[in-house]
Amino acid sequence: MRTLVTGGAGFIGSHLADALLAAGHDVAVVDDLSRGRRAQVPEAARLHTVDVRSPELHALLGEERPEVVFHQAAQIDVRRSISEPLLDTEINVVGMVNLLQACAGAGVRRVVFASSGGAIYGDTEQVPTPEEHVAMPASLYGAAKLCGEAYGGVYAQLYGLEFVALRYANVYGPRQDPHGEAGVVAIFARKLLSRETPVINGDGTQSRDYVYVGDVVRANLLAAAADRSALGAYNVGTGRETDVNALFALLRDAAGVRGEASHGPAKPGEQRRSCLDASRAARVLGWSPQVGLEDGLRTTVEFFREMAATR
Repeated sequence: MRTLVTGGAGFIGSHLADALLAAGHDVAVVDDLSRGRRAQVPEAARLHTVDVRSPELHALLGEERPEVVFHQAAQIDVRRSISEPLLDTEINVVGMVNLLQACAGAGVRRVVFASSGGAIYGDTEQVPTPEEHVAMPASLYGAAKLCGEAYGGVYAQLYGLEFVALRYANVYGPRQDPHGEAGVVAIFARKLLSRETPVINGDGTQSRDYVYVGDVVRANLLAAAADRSALGAYNVGTGRETDVNALFALLRDAAGVRGEASHGPAKPGEQRRSCLDASRAARVLGWSPQVGLEDGLRTTVEFFREMAATR
């Protein structure tokens, strides 16, 4: 199968490109390398350095003629979406529409979209939260992801484009960017290994659902292979809540270091709880998480340890 991965030089996208190649698929990667790294793109994949907002995307898809497109490219920082709303909208909404239009023109059969279960629901009283719950995003990032799902649904109606939205929980694992505001696991792991003191925002009792990148990649492969009756939106999470204090303790044990984190001020508007009910993905796609949090964190810490040793 001919496939194309946007954001394929990034964290999740590069793992997905690896898995597609391992499964025998033809893989093209689109990434503007603003965050992604060329070194993370597998050698057997064709890399096109193109912004998803660019008109170039239409000609590129016409040349590549992928059967399935995995849309991973995004502005991923929730706080940046609030401080720079126009940038977030340009990348996550305008970029999405540009891609969908290019897919429709190139005869793409299916788009698998990286949405966000961690951001589109907002704070809810039903935890773990199912797909049927009303979406009440608390950030512009969440609003943009929800908007992307709506556009995908319209393109499905207008052009017959098969559309699947995977609503990720908090994804972590090797290759996650430890710089910036996104990716608390990577940020804490790097600081602990560098003998720096991680800073926990607020009291640390805010909880998230942490899902390992390998499990997320597997959900993408299943979504691509599923029949038409399986189109729609799916939560991709573990159903397990872990607060930031507990996460820090697990990472400290995995890193084999002592010490405590410091606490800074709480971030305005931050969700208190986020945890996803992924029973629909289990029932329809046959997907369930296979990597436990403790094992996944150990693997992630070892990746950052090896990265630090090679510098």
